[in-house]
Amino acid sequence: MTKIKFFQELINSLFDKPKINKSLNFLFDKKKSLTTNEYVENVASAKGEVSALRHAELLISHCEQLNDKELVKVFELLRKNYEVNLDHLLLVMKEYEIEKTSENLVKLMELSEPLRRDIFRRCNAISRGTVRLVNLRKRLLEFIIKKPELKAVDFDLVYLFKNWFNRGFLILRPINWETPAHILEKIIAYEAVHEINSWDELRARLAPKDRRCFAFFHPAMQDEPIIFVEVALTREIPSNIQNVLIKDRGFLEPEESKVAVFYSISNCQKGLTGISFGNFLIKQVATDLSDEFKNLKTFVTLSPLPGFRKWMRNKYPKLDLKIDKIKKPDQLSKIKNDLLKCLGEYFFKSERSDKMPNDPVARFHLGNGASLEQINFLGDISSNGIKLSGGLMVNYLYDLEKVEQNHETFVSEKKINISKSAKNSLMKYYKEID
Repeated sequence: MTKIKFFQELINSLFDKPKINKSLNFLFDKKKSLTTNEYVENVASAKGEVSALRHAELLISHCEQLNDKELVKVFELLRKNYEVNLDHLLLVMKEYEIEKTSENLVKLMELSEPLRRDIFRRCNAISRGTVRLVNLRKRLLEFIIKKPELKAVDFDLVYLFKNWFNRGFLILRPINWETPAHILEKIIAYEAVHEINSWDELRARLAPKDRRCFAFFHPAMQDEPIIFVEVALTREIPSNIQNVLIKDRGFLEPEESKVAVFYSISNCQKGLTGISFGNFLIKQVATDLSDEFKNLKTFVTLSPLPGFRKWMRNKYPKLDLKIDKIKKPDQLSKIKNDLLKCLGEYFFKSERSDKMPNDPVARFHLGNGASLEQINFLGDISSNGIKLSGGLMVNYLYDLEKVEQNHETFVSEKKINISKSAKNSLMKYYKEID
C-alpha cells in the first residue's frame, strides 16, 4: 500500500459514519407517529451511542420532509427549550467561585453550552450527517430574515461548523477536464462570478495549459466542493475579464507566464455562509503555483465590485439612472470621470459602523492581506458586470511576503494598502484620499 493511499484511507476512516445494525431496528419500531417535540427530545435524552444515532437519523429525516413553516417550528423549539440551563450554570458558577478546581471548571464550561449543540453533534455522527446539517442551515438562513430570534440557533451551527471545517480537514484538489463529470457539473452550477453556459465554456476554462482550477473538499462531503478558484496564467496583469475568458486567443505555455490571475472565486455551499475558506484557498494555491512554476512572480485577482451599483443607487441615484439608460458599454466613457469619483468615495469613505470598506469583495481580499493594485475601467462589460459594478473591476495583489503585514495593518488601522498606480487613478477624481 502506498503512503498516499494509506493516508487517504486514514482520513476517510475518520469521517466514516457508523451505520445502525438493521437487526436492532426492532428496538426503535414506532408504534405511533412521533411529534416534532418527541423526535428532538429522543435525541437529547438518548443514553447509548446506538440509540442516539438512530434517534438522530429519525430527527434529520423528519426535518428534511418538513415544509418551511413546519421546519421553522423545529428551530423555534431548539431556540426555546434547549438553551443554556441558567439555574444549573449559576449554581456551578458559585461552586467554582468558592473552589476553583479543574473539576468545577469543566462543569462550568459544559453548562455554558446550549443543550442544542449536543443535539447537532449527535446528528453530525449519522450517515451523511455533516452535509445534511449544512443543507438544513441553508434553509435556516432564509428563515432568519423574518425570524431574527433564530440567530442564536444559527450561531451554534456556525460554532460547530468552524470546528468541523477547520483548515486541517480541508483537502485541496485540482479540477481539470479529467475530473469526474458529476464534479464538473457542480462547478458549472456553483460558478457565482462569471456564468458558465455550456460544457464548451467549461472546457475553455479547464483544458488549456494556461488555465487552472482548484477546489477545497471535506472528507465528510467528498463529492461536494466547498469553494473553488479559477486561475489564468498570463504575461501581464489583465485589465478586463473579456480577454481572460475569450475562447479564440493565443495560448500561453505555463513556463512563459509571469502572472497568476485569480479571476473567479465561488463558494459552493450556502449552508456554510459566514465560514471563511477563501483566504486559505488563495494563499495555498498561490504557494503551490509558485512552487510549480518558478517564473510566476505576481499573484493578483481580477475582481468585481458587487456592491458598487447598490451603493450608488442610494448615494447618487441620478448617475445610477444614467447607467441604466446606456445601451452600449462604450457609452460608459461619457461618465467615466463621475464613475471613478464615486469609486474613490466608495473605497475610502466607509459607511459601516466597523469602518471596513463598503464593498464585500474588498473586505475579503484586503482582510486577507492583499493590496489594491489596479483600477480597470470597462473591466467587465457583460450585462451582469454593468448591473453590479458599473463595468468596473479591480486587481488585488497578493504579495506572499507582505500579506501578513498588510493584514495586520488593515485590521488594526482600517487602512487600505494601495499601490501608487491605483491611488493616482482614483486621486485624480477623488481628492480626499490621504
